[in-house]
Amino acid sequence: MTYQPSQEMLEKYADVLIKYALDNCTGVKPGQTVLVQVPECAKPMLKALRKSVLTAGANPIIQYIPDDMARETFELASDEQLKFFPESYLKGLVEQIDHSVYIIAETNPTELAGIDPKKLMMRQSAYKPYAEWRDVKENQGKFTWTLAMYATQQMADEAGLSLEEYWGQIIDACFLNEDDPIGKWKQVMGEVESTKEKLNELKIQSLHVVAENTDLTVQLGDDRQWMGGSGRNIPSFEIFISPDWRGTNGHIQFTEPLYFNGNLIRKAYLEFKDGLVTKATAEEGEEVLKEMIATKNANKIGEYSLTDKRHSRITKFMAETLFDENVGGEFGNTHLAVGKSYQDSYPGDIAAQTDDDWKRMGYNNSAVHTDIVATSNRTVTATLKDGSQVVIYKNGQFQFDE
Repeated sequence: MTYQPSQEMLEKYADVLIKYALDNCTGVKPGQTVLVQVPECAKPMLKALRKSVLTAGANPIIQYIPDDMARETFELASDEQLKFFPESYLKGLVEQIDHSVYIIAETNPTELAGIDPKKLMMRQSAYKPYAEWRDVKENQGKFTWTLAMYATQQMADEAGLSLEEYWGQIIDACFLNEDDPIGKWKQVMGEVESTKEKLNELKIQSLHVVAENTDLTVQLGDDRQWMGGSGRNIPSFEIFISPDWRGTNGHIQFTEPLYFNGNLIRKAYLEFKDGLVTKATAEEGEEVLKEMIATKNANKIGEYSLTDKRHSRITKFMAETLFDENVGGEFGNTHLAVGKSYQDSYPGDIAAQTDDDWKRMGYNNSAVHTDIVATSNRTVTATLKDGSQVVIYKNGQFQFDE
């Protein structure tokens, strides 16, 4: 007999997303408009989300996404069709909505395996303006978003778990077994906020990351702040920053499999020199990794992140980046993203910055933003702007005196 959480549990889940995560952890407001994007296989979650939006006094726009259609698109479409961009429709949609929530749910996690990686990147690059319009509205303080996951048997199979075990990780990670999940989220995010403030007070110039087959220096640069706890992504326990891409040097071995556009990449390894990827290998999916890196500006770092094992209840590999980049376990995790930087890592007036300003400060811009995760035990040493050094992370947790 298949497992599915009760509708009551799903409604608690939906309330966390709609009445907590959106609008920077304050919840949606009456009269606002929420884009709700849900795959066909997650219909019970769609019903819960719609109910939460309506009871919050907001207006849902629903995109119900059919299952098992992506592969045929790439098999049948010409290059011209893959490059097609519905500009008027998407521009109007961005203008209309105040928030969006997207549910990750799949009936075939490797549906696009074997599709020419060039086609995948062609399609992703075509939709870059849509992401940029959303970014502009977000930077103006007029738009927020969140992601969450709905488990399917196929997703559980990919991770080597039973469906009940897979749902168990979601329920634990999102605090849905608490009497007051939103209250618990506020408590944990308060702890994340405290750590984030301590990191920002240190005035870090660069980070040195050392682990098995990893020796990486990441230059943070000026005009940066650490981020986390904003409601983007549920669950999210990571504390991250968008560094100056030009100062990344060394190598890093990733331990967790990466699912990119329906393709599996195992044991990715990257080498950097003066900010650029000079070597990219993988035990499986190397062609896809290299094609991704070959996309414009995807050979540069856009994010560096750490997760404290004390914050996250995620202990299993989930075969989904949303959870795998937030795993706690024995040593927490570190991950970096190649490609696009987060402009909200800038501590000043984001909307006032020009494209030339972002380039001058070393914020990367790309159609790609791909997180790659390592759970190996690592020590992260910060070099401060006064030249002193301090270990900020070791044995899976941040190192701060109470």
